[in-house]
Amino acid sequence: MARARTQLFLDYALALRDDPPRALVCQSLDPWLDQVALPLVIHALGGGRDSAVHGMLDGTHSCHYRLFPLLYARESEAVIATLEEIAAPNKIKKVLKAYEPIKRMVYQKRGDKVRALFDQNDMPRREQAIRNRIKSNGFWMR
Repeated sequence: MARARTQLFLDYALALRDDPPRALVCQSLDPWLDQVALPLVIHALGGGRDSAVHGMLDGTHSCHYRLFPLLYARESEAVIATLEEIAAPNKIKKVLKAYEPIKRMVYQKRGDKVRALFDQNDMPRREQAIRNRIKSNGFWMR
């Protein structure tokens, strides 16, 4: 199944890059091609919030982030440690610092401040409640 998902993702990404639909002709897909292709793959596999495909993205072996403040609020210490470890080398840091949310959350340590807003053993059940707390404390970024 993993190989089929990978191939489907590759097929969609290449098609979008090489022969974009009319709505995307004037859009730059660099560096966000994956962000366009992934929802199409999930949909093609019958995915959605209440489907078996939903577990493909967030689980013990993967973390699909949508917004970095949410990652710091909700994900495990292991996920955060892994992110910070792979973002540490200077050659990677130079590239990632160009993206404001990573720069602020990871390198300027605002992610630690977001994390401190929540008791990991008593997280709000609804994502909107998490977002609202982050926003009211001035740490919301897209």
